Amino acid sequence: MKAARGSVVSKKGTPWGTIVAVVAIVALAASVIIYYMVQSAPKRAQADREAAAASFAPTASDPDPSKRIPGVVTADYKGSVHILPTERVAYDKTPPFGGPHDQTWATCTGTVYPNAVRTENMVHALEHGAVWIAYNPQQVTGDALNLLSVRAKGKPYTMMSPYPGLDKPISLQSWGHQLKVDDVNDARIDEFIAALRSNPNGVYPEVGASCDAVPGSFDPDNPPPFDPSKPGPDAKPMDYKGSTGAQGEQGTVPQQPSNPASAPATPTK
Repeated sequence: MKAARGSVVSKKGTPWGTIVAVVAIVALAASVIIYYMVQSAPKRAQADREAAAASFAPTASDPDPSKRIPGVVTADYKGSVHILPTERVAYDKTPPFGGPHDQTWATCTGTVYPNAVRTENMVHALEHGAVWIAYNPQQVTGDALNLLSVRAKGKPYTMMSPYPGLDKPISLQSWGHQLKVDDVNDARIDEFIAALRSNPNGVYPEVGASCDAVPGSFDPDNPPPFDPSKPGPDAKPMDYKGSTGAQGEQGTVPQQPSNPASAPATPTK
């Protein structure tokens, strides 16, 4: 009788290399998803805040919805009154939200300034329809500062900067309008921005004016610094008519009328 042949069974080893590679890919994908969720959370939360504030967008029948926001204060200011870069204005509000201002506007294309900027340039940007988010750098820091920055960074006609000595943690300005709040989570911040930023209904003097940087006149990476000292006796008053030689919009000298006697009291754009 023939001996039974033993069957040879081929056993494959466990594919540890493949398993490790798959685990690494899954872990990497998970970390990417987690990172995205964490990093995008402020932007997603801001989108929700903006959606909630959408009812404050201006319309023809509701030209200034900020009138419905508790705490907003208003004032009437004349536009197009320019001063020289070497001059200061004795503003009637802190921070100011209208009045004479520098001939060059601060860049307001969603610019978040890390340091305080010369007030006279910031006020000019308000004349163009921008919203200026000012904050007390001793009261708004860390996560609160990041949450506030999301309201401004990359947003058209918006700018943000610290304002030393501010009497409230946060103050929002548009031309002729101001709102001061204590909490970065206050819904009125987004309502104010929705109501007044680039509002086309005549709530600021220069509808359609630019917020872009003015080469050679204002560098958003190195702007003229804020002066914390009290304006001196030579500061221009709120009813100032404009400085002789002050330049017009975008660094161009305003044209003079053919009859000097008929020259307007305020500089032209």
